[in-house]
Amino acid sequence: MSIVITGNPGVGKHTVVKEISKYLKLPISDINSIARDAGLFEKNEDTNDVDISKLEKIIKEKISNPSLIVGHLAPYVLSSVKVKIVIVLRRNPYDLITVYKKREYTEEKTRENTGSEILGIIAHDAINQFGTNVFQVDVTGKSISEVTEKVLNIINGRGVNEEVDWLDLVTKQNDLKKFFAY
Repeated sequence: MSIVITGNPGVGKHTVVKEISKYLKLPISDINSIARDAGLFEKNEDTNDVDISKLEKIIKEKISNPSLIVGHLAPYVLSSVKVKIVIVLRRNPYDLITVYKKREYTEEKTRENTGSEILGIIAHDAINQFGTNVFQVDVTGKSISEVTEKVLNIINGRGVNEEVDWLDLVTKQNDLKKFFAY
């Protein structure tokens, strides 16, 4: 059975999965790399669209069990049958703005990704796909070693799911218009 690390762009998925791999000695399967190698990315303005059904078929062939699987598309291309646990990394949307500026995301792409984080889209979709095997971890203000420890505890049955609610934070800050186009 595989362990999945997912979440929005900029939350630290790849950094964390590399650390987890050192401890668990499992190979890493990167969903984006698989899609790129298969030529499934299609440029659409400032984003890359992916044919999810084609990617799902390719992943069934490519990913060995057990492994660490990383990617924001995990809830849309993985079968719950092969997944032991899913960890959704979450990060404060205000912090993500800084990350996206460094990555030179457009304003629209920044708004889409921060909006997705605020609404918990990936967490919601992961729970719908994988059920009670999904755990959220808030990485905001934490070091890589702190996040790695939390994730390892969850994998080893000693961690807890963190309830993350950025919508409440953004609403209290009266910043809905900052993140969502009306």
